[in-house]
Amino acid sequence: MGINLPRELSGGEEASENEGPVIAISKDDSDISDEKQLVGRKIWRIFPYVKRYWRRALGGIAANGAARAFDLIPFIAIGMAADYYRDDTFTDSRVEAIVTSDLIPSIGVVNSVELGFGLLIMTCFTFLAIFQGLSNQLWQSTAYKAQHDIRMDATNSLMAMEASYFETRQTGNLMSVLSADVAQLEDIISDASTSMIRIVMTFSTAFGIMFWMAPTLALILFAPLVLIVPMVVWFSTRVQRRYRKQRESTGGIVAILENVLSGITVVQAYNATGFEGSRIERQSGDYRDQAIHAASLRNRFIPGIYVVAGVSFGLLVSAGGWVLQSGEITIGQFVTFLLISTRMTMPMFILGMLLNQLQKGEAASKRVFAIIDLEPSIFDREDAISLDGPIKSISFDNVSFAYPTSESNVLNGISFNAISGDFLGVMGHTGAGKSTILKLIERFYEPQQGRILINEVDINDYSISSVRARVGFVSQDPFLFYGTIRENVAYARDASEDEINRALDLAGASDFVSELPDGMDTMVGDRGVMLSGGQRARVSLARALLNDPDLLILDEASAALDAETEKRIQQSLFGGSNGSKKRITIAVAHRLATIRNADEIVAMVDGAIVERGNHKELLSNDNVYASQWSIQTGELVEG
Repeated sequence: MGINLPRELSGGEEASENEGPVIAISKDDSDISDEKQLVGRKIWRIFPYVKRYWRRALGGIAANGAARAFDLIPFIAIGMAADYYRDDTFTDSRVEAIVTSDLIPSIGVVNSVELGFGLLIMTCFTFLAIFQGLSNQLWQSTAYKAQHDIRMDATNSLMAMEASYFETRQTGNLMSVLSADVAQLEDIISDASTSMIRIVMTFSTAFGIMFWMAPTLALILFAPLVLIVPMVVWFSTRVQRRYRKQRESTGGIVAILENVLSGITVVQAYNATGFEGSRIERQSGDYRDQAIHAASLRNRFIPGIYVVAGVSFGLLVSAGGWVLQSGEITIGQFVTFLLISTRMTMPMFILGMLLNQLQKGEAASKRVFAIIDLEPSIFDREDAISLDGPIKSISFDNVSFAYPTSESNVLNGISFNAISGDFLGVMGHTGAGKSTILKLIERFYEPQQGRILINEVDINDYSISSVRARVGFVSQDPFLFYGTIRENVAYARDASEDEINRALDLAGASDFVSELPDGMDTMVGDRGVMLSGGQRARVSLARALLNDPDLLILDEASAALDAETEKRIQQSLFGGSNGSKKRITIAVAHRLATIRNADEIVAMVDGAIVERGNHKELLSNDNVYASQWSIQTGELVEG
C-alpha cells in the first residue's frame, strides 16, 4: 500500500509505494498541470473558513464600498467647482477682490456654495478614513480567525495520523506547512481579498460615474484595459509553478535546519558542518533560482500594466478635446475624468501584486489542504465502546504483522496472555519484533492477522483514547518536552503535588530531582538535553506512572539506568507495597537482568516466540535465553 502524498510534503521527492496505508487525496487539474491554471483551485478552499465569519466579512465589504465612494466623490466635487468658478457667477469684481486682498481670502469673498465644496471634500476624506479603517479591521480580524481555524484543522489532522505517517516524513517540512504556508493564506485573506474588493469597487464605481457623465469618453478610457486580460493569463499560467517550487524549497530548508539543530552535537563530532552547509546551500540555491525566475516574470508583467495604463490615459487626454467640442461634457466633468483616471492607476498596479500574491497563495494552499485532507488508517469504529473498567487481562491471539514499508512479516503468529499482577518480559535479538508488540498494544499500528484482546474483547472494539488512558508507556528513547520536570511528569494532566512526588518516588527520580537547584521546576531543555540519559528515563517513567495505569509498557526503559538504580526502581514497582500487584507490566529488554524477575519471559527470534517460561525454566532449557544470559553475565564457556 502507498501514500498518495503531494510532492509539497516530501521535500520534492515522490513518495514510494510502500510508505504506509493508502490516503486518498483528491486530484484536480491544478495538481496535474500548474502551467494551465490561471489561479488554481486549491486557493478557493479558504473561503469556507471566511464564510464562518460572514457577518464580519460582509461588514468589511460594505465598509470598503463606502470608502471607495467617499474616495471618488471629492473628484466629482472638484469638477463641479471647476464649472462653478468658470461660470458667470465668478465675476471680474470678485477676482479683483481676491487679488487686492494680498492673496489672503476674506470671509466676505467666500460664499456658501464655495464653502460647501470645501466642507464636502473634507467630509468625504473624513469618512474615507473611517470606513477604510473599519474595513481593514474587519477583514484583518476575519483573516486571523480563519488562519487560526486552518492551522488548527491542519494540526488536528496531523495529530490524528498513525505513527507510521511520521516515520517517513521530515518534521521540519511539516512545520513549514503549519507556519509559513498557513501564514501565507492569512495574507491572502487580509491583503489579497481586500485588494480584490478594492479593485472591483473602484473600477465599477468609477466606470459608473464616468459612463453617467460621458459614455463615449468612458469607453475610450476603459477599452485599452482589455489588453490586461491576456497579460494576466500569460503571467499567472507561468509563475504558479515557480512559486510551488519555492514553497517546496522552503520546506526542504526548514527540514534540514531542524535536523541539523536537533543533532548539532553529532554534526560537530563528525566535522560535518561543511557537509550540512552544502545541503542547505543546494536547497537555498533552488529557492533562489525559482525566486529569480518568478521575479523575472513579474518584472515583465508589471511594466506591461504601465504601458496599458499609459495608452488608456493618453487616449483620454487626446480624445478629451474632441468630446469637449461635441458638448457631451463640461470642463469640470473632464477634470473629474482626469482625476478619477489617476485614482484608477493604483488599483491597476495593485492587480499585478495581487496576482503575484494569489500565485504564492495557491502554492501554499496545496500544501496546507493536502494535510487537512489526510485521513488516518487507524481510527475508532462507529460503534466503538469506551473501556470504562480497569484492564484485567491482555491477550495476543495468533497475531501477525508487517510494516507498510516491509514485504515480510515482523511478527508471525504471536500468542500470549497476561492478567492483573503479571509481569511479562520480552527478549530477543534486534529486529526480532519485540517493540512492535508494544506498538500494537498502543494501536500505533494494527495487525494484519489475529486479534489483540483486552478483558476478552477485541481491542478494536474500544475507543483508542479510552485504552490509552489506562496504559502507561515508556519508549526506548524517552522524549521530554521543553519545560520543567513538573510539567513533563504532569504532561496533559491536572496533577497535585503529592501525585507528582509519588510518581517520582516510584520512578526512582526523587533523589536527583531534589538535588537540582530548582527541584521540580528545573528546566529540562529541548527534548530534555539538560538531563542525562538516565535522568530522562526516570522522568519519562514517572510520567507513565502518574495515573497509576492498569497496564505498564516498558520498551527498553532501563537501558540508560545503572544496575543499582534499576534494582531500586524494580523494588519500588514490584515490591507489592503500592498496589502494583494489580497492574500488568510488559517489559521489552535486551539486558536480561531487567526481566529476570518476570512471571513469564517470552524469547523471540525473527518475529516468532521460540520459548517461554520464567528465568529458572529458561536457563534449564539451555536455548536462546540461556545463551544470551551466559553472554551477558560472562558465563559463556568457550568450546
